[in-house]
Amino acid sequence: MSVSIAREPARTADSRLTRAVRHWGWLAVLAVGLLLFWLIHSTLISTGNPNLVPALIFFGAAVVPTTFVVFVSGRRLDFGVSFPLVATTALVGGAIGVTTAGFLEYRTLRLMDVPPTVAVGVIEEAAKLIMPVLLLFFVRDRHPGDGLLIGVASGAGFAVFETMGYAFVELIQSNGDLTAVDDLLVLRGLLSPAAHMAWTGLTAAALWSAASRHWSRRSVLTSVLVCVVAVGLHAAWDSFDSDTSYTVLAIISLSLLIVTTRLLGRPRGTHTGVAQAA
Repeated sequence: MSVSIAREPARTADSRLTRAVRHWGWLAVLAVGLLLFWLIHSTLISTGNPNLVPALIFFGAAVVPTTFVVFVSGRRLDFGVSFPLVATTALVGGAIGVTTAGFLEYRTLRLMDVPPTVAVGVIEEAAKLIMPVLLLFFVRDRHPGDGLLIGVASGAGFAVFETMGYAFVELIQSNGDLTAVDDLLVLRGLLSPAAHMAWTGLTAAALWSAASRHWSRRSVLTSVLVCVVAVGLHAAWDSFDSDTSYTVLAIISLSLLIVTTRLLGRPRGTHTGVAQAA
């Protein structure tokens, strides 16, 4: 009896520490990432060593998306997927998504001189869903919350690879102007959670919700509606070119993601109504 009583406070303290680390871990990721980016940037400026450029581009593109994935994973959702699976989704899903989207957009460009923004939205949103859809065949205990996290991770990987590509092109076109590259990395990094990551998180959550409900008619129609909304937001994002428009779209996208996260914030096995809403 005395042994169990003595262990209880220790277990409680450990659980509180674990919850605190999970909830606030994203701050550590952000701080370390920004510090590494600053160190690489400072060293590159002072030495002029071009070998540091890939590291600069990578950290500049990855800090915010990685932080946002960790932030979402620390929310009060009943996640069942492991961290290695989430990391693999970001890496493999991002690579597959960017490659697939690049190929399909190239083929579309061959057919049309100027591909419509809706076509680009459909291609990229579908490409980012390849990994979340494949995982549906391997994860048996499907939960919409897991789909949301997997979708955010896939969108993060896509955003990182896409930003790295844009930064590389900007570096070449600007004749090595690091200021232009920095501006691009900061802008795309800050916008990524409200763009690729939010849209794919929403659509993946809807798909996993439909799978958990055995593809009922209502859940399938809901997932189709969410995909249409994501494509519409993506197309609108590509159509406008103003800070005001981006701000409005970012608020809408993040608001939808926050609402969905709150709706899914129930223990596994008690989310029947939430799955319908997702």
